Amino acid sequence: MSELVSTSEAAKAVGVSARSLARWAQEGTLEPELVTPGGHLRWDVERLRQQLRELRK
Repeated sequence: MSELVSTSEAAKAVGVSARSLARWAQEGTLEPELVTPGGHLRWDVERLRQQLRELRK
C-alpha cells in the first residue's frame, strides 16, 4: 500500500478542491482508503487517480 495522505494533499495531487473530494466521498462517488476514528479521510493517491479514471469512462 502506498502512503496515505489527507484530503487536502490528495486533492492537490489530482487537481480538485478538497471540498469537492470530501463531498464526493460523502456521496459515495469516491472511496477513501481509510476513515480514521475521528472521521478524517485518508487517501492513496494512485488509487484515487484510478477511481477518477473509472468515473470518466
